Amino acid sequence: MTHVVIIGGGPGGYEAALVGQQLGGKVTLIERRGMGGAAVLTDVVPSKTLIATAEVMSQIARADDLGLCPDQQEPPGRTVADTITVDLGRVNARIVELAAQQSVDIRARLLAEGVRIIQGTGRLDGPESVLATHADGTSELLPADIILIATGARPRELPDAPCDGQRILNWTQMYTLTELPRRLIVVGSGVTGAEFASAYNALGVDVVLVSSRNQVLPSEDEDAGRVLQSVFEESGMTIMSRARAVAAAVVGDGVVVTLEDGRTVEGSHVLMAVGAVPNTDGLGLEEAGIHTRPGGQIVVDRVSRTTARDVYAAGDCTGVFNLASVAAMQGRIAMWHALGDAVEPLDLKVVAANVFTAPEIATVGVTQGEVEAGVVRAREVMLQLGSNARAKMQGLKDGFIKVFCLPTTGIVIGGVIVAPHASELIHTLSLAVRAKITVDQLAQVFTVYPSLSGSVGEAARRLHGTAGDEALVY
Repeated sequence: MTHVVIIGGGPGGYEAALVGQQLGGKVTLIERRGMGGAAVLTDVVPSKTLIATAEVMSQIARADDLGLCPDQQEPPGRTVADTITVDLGRVNARIVELAAQQSVDIRARLLAEGVRIIQGTGRLDGPESVLATHADGTSELLPADIILIATGARPRELPDAPCDGQRILNWTQMYTLTELPRRLIVVGSGVTGAEFASAYNALGVDVVLVSSRNQVLPSEDEDAGRVLQSVFEESGMTIMSRARAVAAAVVGDGVVVTLEDGRTVEGSHVLMAVGAVPNTDGLGLEEAGIHTRPGGQIVVDRVSRTTARDVYAAGDCTGVFNLASVAAMQGRIAMWHALGDAVEPLDLKVVAANVFTAPEIATVGVTQGEVEAGVVRAREVMLQLGSNARAKMQGLKDGFIKVFCLPTTGIVIGGVIVAPHASELIHTLSLAVRAKITVDQLAQVFTVYPSLSGSVGEAARRLHGTAGDEALVY
């Protein structure tokens, strides 16, 4: 019997546990909070549930454009959106309940498969055993033929902006709010900051987004970031570009955020979305011969191996690609490799990612930056969403579909979709990139008319017969 010990019950940990058990291992999973870890309890599931509520409000905001108006008893000039009241207490109660139920469901599945679960913490006792400390304080030394570390990450805090969970909050603390903030300052314009800014803006909150760069989502496709910034500004959001926050303090019944240049911003609450720190302290990594980067991330190869024999790592603690889907795949790959099953190394070029703003931004494969830098030669086409028939019917104007292909063969190597439900639409391009199909093959696939996905086929048709590295924009 092969003893497998997993530290951390997030997507990387619990998915690995299921594979390990399936392949005949005797799996013990150690998790200090609840199954699903931070991804289910405080990060991905809660934030996307909040965004689902905000998405409905975004749809309601378009009601007037579609010919829908309030009852005639309403005062003149009021819109459908004006008649809706957001009960944030109920919204957040639903979020917390849904996350807890998801955690319970994951636990039940693991137990049903025969995985042993320990509520507590784990620490490596050398490379071949794990010291588990149970919630009641008792300890147990677990022999391990295979160890997987999947301890995730936590929100980073600025030294002069300690989060108090009331006025100065990190993203795990946002679900304690029972009333909409009078004015929410969001520090950080990366994925987390942009998503929360978008959601609260849709819920009717006065949002100020403090961005250290000249455009939101600096790590995403530049065209996509430009569209999103325009949408944010048109909706009334205040964006402070090239502004770096250095401190935040509670003053009276509000907060004051101090910027590097001395300016201050006042609001009722502030969300600090300034990155994440890997949970790798106190795990006994150095003693076990496991190398980490200067930021604390565990060094792994493409099959999730660390620098210690039979010790693997997965998820945000590795810093490879901080996505729940990547963490889960890293965990599965680790077990497939460790237990001798067929395995294909992790390929980040086929990873689909999504930013859950309004509109959503989904990407896969090569990036615009790589093409412009000459790292990859590609032909590309970009179709504006407003030209799509279904988009016109739904009152959608902002967004586009961009497809990259190789110049000679026409093989699809990447794409960007900016649209509502881009997270669903990107699947077609993900399949194309993974299967290495050509734009001509993609163009011959039937799409429904009218549909937003029809623009993917149209983009492929536009790339037929073109030559060189030109960019076609429609």
